[in-house]
Amino acid sequence: MIPAIVLAGSRPGPDPLLTGRGISTKALLPIAGHAMLVHVVRALRASPLVGPITILAQSSAELAAEPELAGFADVHFADSGQGISSSLAAALPAGDDPLLVTTADHVLLTPTMVAEFLTGAADSDVAVAMVERAVLLARYPESKRTWLKFRGGWWSGANMFYLRGRRVMPLLDFWGRIERDRKKGLKIVAAFGPWLLSGALLRLFTIQQGVARAGLRFGLKARIVPMSEAEACIDADKPSDIELIERIFAARRQAAIGQPL
Repeated sequence: MIPAIVLAGSRPGPDPLLTGRGISTKALLPIAGHAMLVHVVRALRASPLVGPITILAQSSAELAAEPELAGFADVHFADSGQGISSSLAAALPAGDDPLLVTTADHVLLTPTMVAEFLTGAADSDVAVAMVERAVLLARYPESKRTWLKFRGGWWSGANMFYLRGRRVMPLLDFWGRIERDRKKGLKIVAAFGPWLLSGALLRLFTIQQGVARAGLRFGLKARIVPMSEAEACIDADKPSDIELIERIFAARRQAAIGQPL
C-alpha cells in the first residue's frame, strides 16, 4: 500500500468561499453535509491501495479536532511549511518509496479514481493526474477550468500526484520557485524553458511528450495519467464549483439507492 498526503492548508489572503461562514479554513467547509476533508479521507481510506494518511496544514490541530475524522484508522496530522513544495519535501519517505499526494478540496475523489491513477503512475518517478477538456465538457459543459493547451488536447489538473521518494527533491525545489503561478498555465510551461513554451504554443507535441521531456531535465521519468472520469478535475475553488459538486453528490446518492435522477 502507498502512503498518502492530503494538502489541507490555506493560501495567503482571504478566501471568498469562507466569507460569512464562521469557518477559519477551507478544508472544514461543509459540502453535502460533511467537511471537504472528510470526503477526501473517506475516499482514500476506502481504497485498498492506500496505507497511512497524513494531513498537512498550517494548523493541523484544528483539523484533528474535527469529530468525523476521529473514526478513521491510520490518519495522522502534521503542521506544514510555508509552501506546498517545502511541505512535501519534508514529508517524502526515505529512499525510493512512492507517495500519493492529493488536496482537501478534491471532494469528488473516489477509490476508483485512486486506482486508475496509481495504475497509470506505477513505473514513473513523477506522475500527474489530468483530465482532457472533451471528457469534462461532455458531462459538465458549465464547468470552468484552467487549461493547458497542447497538440491533441487541452488538459486540466486532477489534484493527484505521484512522487517517488527523495529523487524528486530537485523538482520540488524548482516548483517552490514557481508555485505562486500554479493557475497560470503558460507561466508554468515557460518556467521549464523556451523549448517547452514554443512547443506548446505551436502545438508541436502532446502534453505527455512535453511532461516527459520536462522530467528529463531533472533526471526523472515523468508522465501524465489521463483520467477517464470528468469529476476527477472538479475541485472546490469557487462558489460555482460548490454548486456543481453539491449536484453531483445528490446524483450519487440517488444512484446509490436506485432512484431515478
